[in-house]
Amino acid sequence: MPAAAPTPFQLAQAVKAEAHRLGFTLAGVTSPQPPPHGQVFLSWLEQGRHGEMAYLATERSQQRRLDPRQILPECQSILVLGAPYAIPAVPAPQPGQGRVAAYAWGADYHEVLAPRLQAITAFLETLVGAAVPARGYTDTGPLLERDLAQRAGLGWIGKNTCLIHPQAGSYFLLAELLLGVTLEPDQPFSADRCGSCTRCLEACPTACILPDRTLDARRCISYLTIELKGAIPLALRPQMGDWVFGCDICQQVCPWNQHFARHAPDPAFAPREGVANPVLAEALTMDASTFNRRFKDSPIRRAKRRGYLRNAAIALGNASDPAEVSAALPALAQALRQEAEPLVRGHAAWALGRIGGEAARQHLRLALSAEQNPQVRLEIDQALEMAG
Repeated sequence: MPAAAPTPFQLAQAVKAEAHRLGFTLAGVTSPQPPPHGQVFLSWLEQGRHGEMAYLATERSQQRRLDPRQILPECQSILVLGAPYAIPAVPAPQPGQGRVAAYAWGADYHEVLAPRLQAITAFLETLVGAAVPARGYTDTGPLLERDLAQRAGLGWIGKNTCLIHPQAGSYFLLAELLLGVTLEPDQPFSADRCGSCTRCLEACPTACILPDRTLDARRCISYLTIELKGAIPLALRPQMGDWVFGCDICQQVCPWNQHFARHAPDPAFAPREGVANPVLAEALTMDASTFNRRFKDSPIRRAKRRGYLRNAAIALGNASDPAEVSAALPALAQALRQEAEPLVRGHAAWALGRIGGEAARQHLRLALSAEQNPQVRLEIDQALEMAG
């Protein structure tokens, strides 16, 4: 007699074991039913809190996020996975250095996790003896992935909007596999273990975290340094501190990360030298070939060179240590005179104005006499006023 087909429970157990073998420390299964916070997402969009991420608000995107079967009509189960990255433990930045969010210290997670999803699909097909309709995402598709992860038992959505696991904290990356086969679903994670704690809300420099467990992306340092492609609002620049790509503050202050998270980071995301705390003056002089070479296969490429240099200029402008200011002035002055990107020149002007002093004013006046771009000229005028 032919062997009996695996049951949904057996399939789920085998697939989760394979996911663990491939490096996913978290694995759970849920159904393709509409996610529970769909209306919250729609309300968030209506209030414009997605900023310039227009792709989130298209009709097609909304429909798919509210119903995963719009993505894969054959979908019967969704495998939700988590891969850990390094818990920030590097020393505080030295004078003249910036900070990068921990998930970006190593390889680009899109390139690391996508092949693993393909391997899991192939493994499942060997179990069922047939092709399985599948669609995999690593923060690349229209899914409310934290909703799905909570329903798959991976944790709860914290007040900082991150998914938090009681043993892994929130320092992990999510991935999903929509599958045209039935797997036994896991029990949702129903407990809310944030309690009365509000450390994340209090620590956020820009007050972007909202009481309803959403955030106003337009004020979030991660959005400002990565997703926003133009000028950063003047009022928010001083609050960005020394962050040049992303932000970890709301995770760093979370007790679940400080006291309970215990995991070994995935070796694929091992920190690369010089990425976590870049030297800002050097970053501001980086040409295109150097940027592309240094950040090959890195999430930082998402910000593009002009965005990364824009962020470095702001971080230099927020310098307070005398040694930092001494290094910042010539780097900013050079960028203001020689940088081809108007976006970078404008933010270098702001940084000089924030540092202030006669040397900064001289650099600004000299640049104004030669600058042709109207927006950069406006930035220089405002910087001169700020410099006093």
